[in-house]
Amino acid sequence: MSDLEIIAEPGRQDIVIKRSFDAPRELVFRAMTEPEHLAAWWGLPTSETVIDHAEPRTGGSWRFVERAEGEEYAFRGVYHEVTAPERVVQTFEFEGMPGHVAMETMTLEDAGDGRTLYTNVSVYQSVEDRDGMIASGMEDGLGQSMDALDELLRELG
Repeated sequence: MSDLEIIAEPGRQDIVIKRSFDAPRELVFRAMTEPEHLAAWWGLPTSETVIDHAEPRTGGSWRFVERAEGEEYAFRGVYHEVTAPERVVQTFEFEGMPGHVAMETMTLEDAGDGRTLYTNVSVYQSVEDRDGMIASGMEDGLGQSMDALDELLRELG
């Protein structure tokens, strides 16, 4: 089970997500940005994630398609800043609700002893958009994805 922390204060437009990993930040960065690793942990364990494209560089873009029970759910964004191995700033948009775009800033901090602290701050266009993301069940899905990432890091380590 993960040590996932999700902070969503009432009336704010942001969600702060924190998680520690027992892996060096260079490895966590690779697992979170390299297309060959993304599909292994991104999305629900009951679905298949297809990486349509992922160009993790400043100015690049990404698009992932999650397939489950005959349905497809696509997500996309643009990388605004990629600074290896400590920071990624990108947009996040669910294609099923176009125009509701969040700006995400992910930082990876070397926590010593081969551990990494992951922090992600997602800022939504409105409190309603942020609350809608929370109501969608994102906490369960995110927890499962982070646990799958943790498992991948053990395999890669």
